[in-house]
Amino acid sequence: MKNPGLFLIIFFLWPVCALANTFQLVKIASGLGVPWGMTFISDDKMLFTERQGNLGVLNVNSGSLEYIEGLPEIHVAGQGGLMDVAASPDYDSEGWLYFTYVKPMNNYGETTLARARLIDLHLTDWQDLLVSHSTEGSNKHFGSRIAFDGEFVYFSVGERGYRPNAQDLNTHAGSIIRLNLDGSTPVDNPFVNNNQALDEIWSYGHRNPQGLVWDDLEQRLWSIEHGPRGGDEINLIVKGKNYGWPVISYGKEYWLPLSVGEGTQKVGMEQPLKVYTPSIAPSSLLLYTGEAFPQWHGNLFAGSLKLKHINRVVFDKAGHALAEERFLEGLNERIRALSQSSEGWLYFSTDKGNIYAVKPE
Repeated sequence: MKNPGLFLIIFFLWPVCALANTFQLVKIASGLGVPWGMTFISDDKMLFTERQGNLGVLNVNSGSLEYIEGLPEIHVAGQGGLMDVAASPDYDSEGWLYFTYVKPMNNYGETTLARARLIDLHLTDWQDLLVSHSTEGSNKHFGSRIAFDGEFVYFSVGERGYRPNAQDLNTHAGSIIRLNLDGSTPVDNPFVNNNQALDEIWSYGHRNPQGLVWDDLEQRLWSIEHGPRGGDEINLIVKGKNYGWPVISYGKEYWLPLSVGEGTQKVGMEQPLKVYTPSIAPSSLLLYTGEAFPQWHGNLFAGSLKLKHINRVVFDKAGHALAEERFLEGLNERIRALSQSSEGWLYFSTDKGNIYAVKPE
């Protein structure tokens, strides 16, 4: 897309499938911390993280919950703490759960990918798979979401508030990382034979990607990341590509009414497939694959922190955005994480400590 800004002007004119009276909203849990990540481990049990450093299991049918022991020491400060949790593709046979968290390092911390198994209410076999090289003197822009393509695991790391990191291949900050499920580096990663880059990097030039999802049908990886003042982006992530931050951006500086960087386009840097201006402050990303809402099949859903809604975007097979819908604005809660149950129901958490289910009427 050569001009996403112009695209936004016409985007909202596209007819979309109205959601009015098509679902019921049910509160499943309340009184939690900030439920940052969620994953189903059975039809009725969902694991959830709290950024404050807790891990819980919620029975979505009864609403009962219990907390799990066995987490490592976690650096909880600013935007950091215990972040994502995801059941691996081989969870039913191998039992691995994957986590991203901030590991304490020199009074700050580094985004870390780990895995463990759950026995009753205790984590066992904890393994730090990659302690990212991303320490900065701030407690912001840690990322971090997890996605699987069946063979590999991906996770995102923010540029930690220091913009040059995103263009520096000697740091993991500002990148999306790809590893084998055991934490080793795939031999076909793009920078494996480059002694001026870290082997684990899959793509770079990112600001703070907090949504990441694999599209199994189309075999592609989607991300959503925060812009500064405007310029939130949805991107298709391609091996070895540079997504431009902070050289190009559709956002503006916080302290001046000026665009960030050199403009919105530059040779050798990727263009987003959708831009949000003003920012919605995206927190998560889900590709809907269920049957409960057939009109949503194949759509992307993003949580919004700033504008406090769930955002649904329709893309075609080529990755062109066709339509958008925003709903649950009246709830007035910052949407933090999204998950889908085996029935195809949509679950989401909010920064007020609530978990909800969106079910058919």
